[in-house]
Amino acid sequence: MTIISMRNVSKFFGDFQALNNVSLDVKLGEIVVVCGPSGSGKSTLIRCINRLEAHEQGEIIVDGTTLTDAPTNLKKIRSSVGMVFQQFNLFPHLTVLDNLCLGPKRALGLSDAQAKDRAMHHLERVQIPDQAAKYPRQLSGGQQQRVAIARSLCMEPKILLFDEPTSALDPEMVAEVLEVMIELASTGMTMIVVTHEMGFARRVADRMVFMDKGEIVEIGAPDSVFESPKSKRFGAFLNQILSH
Repeated sequence: MTIISMRNVSKFFGDFQALNNVSLDVKLGEIVVVCGPSGSGKSTLIRCINRLEAHEQGEIIVDGTTLTDAPTNLKKIRSSVGMVFQQFNLFPHLTVLDNLCLGPKRALGLSDAQAKDRAMHHLERVQIPDQAAKYPRQLSGGQQQRVAIARSLCMEPKILLFDEPTSALDPEMVAEVLEVMIELASTGMTMIVVTHEMGFARRVADRMVFMDKGEIVEIGAPDSVFESPKSKRFGAFLNQILSH
């Protein structure tokens, strides 16, 4: 079953074309890793999927709903799609628990007790239930990102989008976040992950998508593309990433 379908999608920022005629299908339960050089359109791609950016051309269908600006349409899409950002985006004046409870109470109508139970369940999943009463500033970067993942899970999305979730972390904190993402991948969650973490990609991805200059240049299974990329651009990119 296809849960995300993009057909001939283009996106412009003024005169700059960030996405150029992009088409991509993602199946329910599939893990897709999107990689490419800076400015290739990776983040714009996933931001268009939950309408944080509006595409100008083409069609995007998410969980049976075609993306438009209609309020009911947007609410339906965003109830199906969670997003984990590079910079965590936690509310600094709220505790970890309150950060997690806010969305379920306001958007889903859960009671305080229901929201708290759900929040603690997902803090257990990301292995930091003991941090519930702390504020974001009291946590490490890795812990903050795990809180951000738990916050998305509290909305019980069908799809999780990750926008370079480890790029703002110190190297020793990267592994703890990737461990949580690997566990999530094993549960059958549909995930699109923008990342340069090629070890993670090789371990969990069903497909790799390589983008350059707003276009999808190559798609393939990790073993296939790592061993013998079809495009010179992808080969050069992998050589550069893997040599560091």
